[in-house]
Amino acid sequence: MDRVYLSTVTPVYRGGRYLRRLVDEIRELREALDRDRLPVEIVEAIFVDDASVDGSAAVLAELAAAHPWVKVVTLSRNFGQHPATVAGVLHACGDWVATLDEDLQHRPRLLVDLLARAAAESHDLVYAEPRGAVHGSVFRDATSRFYKTVMSWLAANPHIRRFNSFRMIRGSVARAAASVASHTTYFDVALCWFTDRVTSLPLPLKEVRADERDHSGYRLRSLLDHARRLLVSSEIKPLRVGGAVGVGALGLGVVGGALTLILKLVRPELIAVRGWTSLFLALTFFGGLLSLLLGIALEYLSDLHLQALGRPAFFVVDRGKDALLRPLCERAGVP
Repeated sequence: MDRVYLSTVTPVYRGGRYLRRLVDEIRELREALDRDRLPVEIVEAIFVDDASVDGSAAVLAELAAAHPWVKVVTLSRNFGQHPATVAGVLHACGDWVATLDEDLQHRPRLLVDLLARAAAESHDLVYAEPRGAVHGSVFRDATSRFYKTVMSWLAANPHIRRFNSFRMIRGSVARAAASVASHTTYFDVALCWFTDRVTSLPLPLKEVRADERDHSGYRLRSLLDHARRLLVSSEIKPLRVGGAVGVGALGLGVVGGALTLILKLVRPELIAVRGWTSLFLALTFFGGLLSLLLGIALEYLSDLHLQALGRPAFFVVDRGKDALLRPLCERAGVP
């Protein structure tokens, strides 16, 4: 029987106390899929040791020895969540790749719902949409939503509001985005370079660390670095406003200069103050010209920057196996 293979990718930094429970839940899901004869197999669970600081490496070694489908990728030093995720995705072989956090905020049983949502309409990327507060911090949740909303407007990318580390990604899209992602690339932005078939699914997400009074591996500096990556990786559309303003000012200077010249020749007595009008129009004209040139330069720099980051001209995707997931959609209640 044809099957659809699923890989999971989990970056690990301070997850030692959660990893055994996470692997147990993945194991239970693997067994449930097999027991229900669904055409999906979790072929591997990849854990990326991002220079963990709490003994997670030893736990991962134990889990890998006990479960052949558990694979460990060890990074040479701490690179951060997005590079660690990229490293894991590049080691994944599944038709679909799911990314989830180490701390049980993202329960493996919800992977079925994400995959069914993706297959129902042949989406390439499905984000989990949190229901309610997630991190136990109203300030952090609110600032995250606000920043994503602002960036969504600035980049004219409606998918930014959906960005979340709990994702179900078509394998070819995931590996292609990971292959071009640099150290400064925001992985979700790279994913949107390869597909616009993106959606989200409301799911109950709750940070277990907050309930167990455990400290997250994220500090203010890490969160600011995430924000910086998102800004640098995005194509900021308002940069084009400078060029538009320049065109308007340039046109105003030309029209105003022509009218002033006509007025000077036809009705010179109407010009009360000599020199002021021509000075104002000259400043408008050359200021507009400079704004236009600056807008053009910024547009070129933006294109060069995106090319340097690896944004592709096109991408080919195969969605032929989505039909195999119809039984999964029926079980999840997705039409």
